[in-house]
Amino acid sequence: MPLLGGLLVAPVSAQDINGRASNSRSFEIRPLLAEKFAGMSLPVPTPARLVVCHGFGCRSHTEIGLGRADNTRLAQLMLAGRTSPAAERKSIAQAVAWFERRVGPEAGTTKAVARPNLKFPGGDPGQFDCVDTSTNTTALFYVMDTLHLFYHHHLALPVSRHFLLDGAGPHITAVLTENLTGQRWAFDPWTHNNGQLPDVLPVESWISQD
Repeated sequence: MPLLGGLLVAPVSAQDINGRASNSRSFEIRPLLAEKFAGMSLPVPTPARLVVCHGFGCRSHTEIGLGRADNTRLAQLMLAGRTSPAAERKSIAQAVAWFERRVGPEAGTTKAVARPNLKFPGGDPGQFDCVDTSTNTTALFYVMDTLHLFYHHHLALPVSRHFLLDGAGPHITAVLTENLTGQRWAFDPWTHNNGQLPDVLPVESWISQD
């Protein structure tokens, strides 16, 4: 797997998925994600704690303690998603937005803005670049998977677009795979202000964007 800024990313070719093998597929991906976190000097996320990246390129770390109320809130947000894969993606997007609002006061990122790289070319501890957002969202997904909150999707490696092939520069997003179809879905909060709903797109559509 290629590395980008210490972040393990998957190639953009489609993955083979076998029906509803959600648990087994997540089981296969979890060690690769653990390797990714270790490569970025981050602990493996748990339902009790994780580390939030900010400041661009995960230069700033803030450890966030998670309690029963946080885990309960995630479970509540995911309840409506049991009806269909599309409904679950909406619930997951709500969970991503909630998570950014939850960690913002502790990480100092409550005023993080969309696409901050040009506004803060040297980086800023109160902002997220795509390495930060993809790592944080992937960490959240790892916790949610540990809590068995996914029914229609399972873990996947992050993906990148413009992987050093053009002048646009690389961009990375967190990904989940739909169980029945094998379709990978990008969940990208980098294009929105802190706490807003992320972009949720098929990976192929996300890759084609600027």
